[in-house]
Amino acid sequence: MNKVIILDFGSQYTQLIARRIRELKIYAEIHPYNVSLSFLKKESPQALILSGGPQSVYEEGAPLISPEIFHLGIPVLGICYGAQLIAHLLGGEVVPAKKREYGLAELKVIDQSGLLHGLDRISQVWMSHGDLVKKIPANFLITGITANTRAAVIENTVYKIFGVQFHPEVTHTIEGKKILSNFLFKLAGLKPEWSISNFLENKVKEIKEKVGQAKVIAGLSGGVDSLVASLIVHQAVGHRLICLFVDNGLLRKGQYETALKTFRKRYGLNIVTIKACDRFINNLKGVISPERKRKIIGRTFIEIFEEQARKFKGVDFLAQGTIYPDVIESTPVKGPSARIKSHHNVGGLPTKLPFKLLEPLRELFKDEVRQLGLELGIDREFLEQHPFPGPGLAVRIIGEVTPERLSILREADNILLQEIKKAGLYEKLWQAFAVLLPVKSVGIMGDQRTYQQVVVLRLVESLDGLTANWFPAPNELLAKVASRIVNEVAGVNRVVYDITTKPPATIEWE
Repeated sequence: MNKVIILDFGSQYTQLIARRIRELKIYAEIHPYNVSLSFLKKESPQALILSGGPQSVYEEGAPLISPEIFHLGIPVLGICYGAQLIAHLLGGEVVPAKKREYGLAELKVIDQSGLLHGLDRISQVWMSHGDLVKKIPANFLITGITANTRAAVIENTVYKIFGVQFHPEVTHTIEGKKILSNFLFKLAGLKPEWSISNFLENKVKEIKEKVGQAKVIAGLSGGVDSLVASLIVHQAVGHRLICLFVDNGLLRKGQYETALKTFRKRYGLNIVTIKACDRFINNLKGVISPERKRKIIGRTFIEIFEEQARKFKGVDFLAQGTIYPDVIESTPVKGPSARIKSHHNVGGLPTKLPFKLLEPLRELFKDEVRQLGLELGIDREFLEQHPFPGPGLAVRIIGEVTPERLSILREADNILLQEIKKAGLYEKLWQAFAVLLPVKSVGIMGDQRTYQQVVVLRLVESLDGLTANWFPAPNELLAKVASRIVNEVAGVNRVVYDITTKPPATIEWE
């Protein structure tokens, strides 16, 4: 099967490159920029992509690669920093730009015979750079320019090395997918062979070989990711999978009971239920830091799993529904990217685990997980539910988690979801949820002065959760939700609406 390796230099868009390539039915993997030549030779990718990055190639300590990479006979595409790196390492010159170029720009296509085949003569692209290629290397041609960047696209068709100063992977570059398609199919000669179906087939085979005759414990959370992961493992090991469904007291109203009934009725999984509400809430007592919350929750889950594993002989593996955005935000394992937060099942896990980890979804994006769920026979309605954080309501309560605050948030959140669904908006949104703030505000209720809690409403639109726009909810809907919350949820006298995009904010508040 064809494979593309993306070398990550720290761009916030690196994961989007992998998404776009997979959409073109080519399997893509992201690895740190400093992998060895021997690794690349062993992996034998059919093409390499050098991602963007926040640094300047000429600075001391800038992430670099060996120029020998360009002599491996593998087609290479450099994006933004990656294009500058190609020029820098092959005898060109990169300098600070007099005018930083950020946002939309018009690309003028000079040569349509290679990377820009089939593009309009003037095409919209997305720029994000403060440096530019002043001098291109020998045997390269400039095939595209913008008003501020002469070498917007450079090509060496003999060695099949290409560079674009803009980001073809983002949707703002109108013909970006066509550029990637040209690189993969026209110039690198790849074939579109990858699909979710063959991913599933290969993953089941891989798990069978890895697990052997051992038993596996899987943590069910009530959400999509953990169920899809469990069903994949179930295909591989059958009755040797033991699913643990823990009621941690941090789920939405009725979520535990509804999910348990669905899992048992439809999927034939061997499910062990554990009531641990008091244990989680006691462990979180007095904790304010969101990072500590996530780590405590992750550790508590592992303790419970370890206790349960002692009841069964031969449990060597723990299966989790970790997906790729969790990994990206938790730790810069793929390159010089910044950690955003520790997800409880990634950065929140103890250093030493009593199990070997199985994470069949670790390299998949959310929409790919949903496609996989359809392959596994999961109801579309369940798959299209909004993402819910593993640590649950604990990270939607800013400050200390207490039974009283959980009750307030659970009721407010339930009202919001009821009205969103009633208005026919649920399927249009990526997420809709409430957040409880650690502040009180003055209000008037029944001619009495009140000093009560503040609830934030968060509604966002997104394709993959990696970027998001706030949703311009109808005033009538917001008014109705706010009115119901302050009238029906004891302890709340103020409701506000979050209108921040991601970035600069994250979707969740913690």
